[in-house]
Amino acid sequence: MKLKHLLFTVAIFLIAIGFINAQPVNENGKLSVKGTFLVNEKGNAIVLRGVSYGWHNWWPRFYNKESVKWLADDWKCTVVRAAMGVGPRGSYTDKKEWSKEKIEAVVNGAIESGIYVIIDWHSHEIKQEEAVAFFAEMAEKYGKNPNVIYEIFNEPVNDSWEKVKNYSIAVIKAIREKDPDNIILVGSPHWDQDIHLVADAPITGYTNLMYTVHFYAATHGKELRDRSDYALKKGIPIFVSESAGMKADGNSAIDYQSWNTWIDWMEANKISWISWSIADKNETCSMLKVTAKDTGNWKTEDLKESGIKTREKLREFGNKNSNLQLIIAMHKSSIDIFKRRYLLRNSCGNLFYILSVLSIYCRIIK
Repeated sequence: MKLKHLLFTVAIFLIAIGFINAQPVNENGKLSVKGTFLVNEKGNAIVLRGVSYGWHNWWPRFYNKESVKWLADDWKCTVVRAAMGVGPRGSYTDKKEWSKEKIEAVVNGAIESGIYVIIDWHSHEIKQEEAVAFFAEMAEKYGKNPNVIYEIFNEPVNDSWEKVKNYSIAVIKAIREKDPDNIILVGSPHWDQDIHLVADAPITGYTNLMYTVHFYAATHGKELRDRSDYALKKGIPIFVSESAGMKADGNSAIDYQSWNTWIDWMEANKISWISWSIADKNETCSMLKVTAKDTGNWKTEDLKESGIKTREKLREFGNKNSNLQLIIAMHKSSIDIFKRRYLLRNSCGNLFYILSVLSIYCRIIK
């Protein structure tokens, strides 16, 4: 009987370890949109949380699979965003092949690490012909991977919603010819602030579309949340693909009260969110110092305030979710094992079951 008890304990332990090391894509599979929610393959609403890399043309050194793995393992990111710069010198506009190599390094790293990844067309103006060609190529190459999300226009600035909408339909059509169902993120005018215009005239005829809202907490507050609430009430699914705690110029003190209000609002509405950015520029929104290695393994002294706080928040949510899944998995699996092997054989089985599960769980989460 002692041997059976030992085997039982080992089984529960292995189940627990499996959930601690579980990868987000393995857990959730292919994503889709249901109402205003992002849902997993079982139809359950989920929230993705992670960080965006800075413009690839200015901070290419961080675009590698090792940094992705570090963000997945240490920061507990369930998604990263590869921001392919389009427009400035040295960006996709004049260095297409090199730019794709950088973006694909992050995409391949995310696939290897089992997290989701956003391929972001990081532009402020419409370049439809180039975008159609790029996303058709990406959809052809990565469309079968459930990890991939397409963000087809980072931040429209001066274009009307009608122009952005027409551009978006052209790019969506090109993607859907290669990839029928992975998530596509659509921008809105005025740096992704005019979500209320989207709500009054959304794109129709396509599924698994979400619309992006960007905020910088020391600049954007209740007015933008009110616009977003209006959109949610009209059935518009929102994804916050870029955000941070300081002013919109990216270089001011962090407004923690406003930032926490935004995070509470996103979590309450099950809205996925990304923080900006993995870069070492001399500004508060760049999370890393110049001492940070290209490939991760960053120490606290390599992180700026925004990096330290973003990592803390991501780890808090990541650990909370892991512990919840651990309890559920241990409970379900141990009951199954117990029923099949001990319930009818051992009159002391109930007590042993309870003590075993609690003991192993307490040891693991320390």
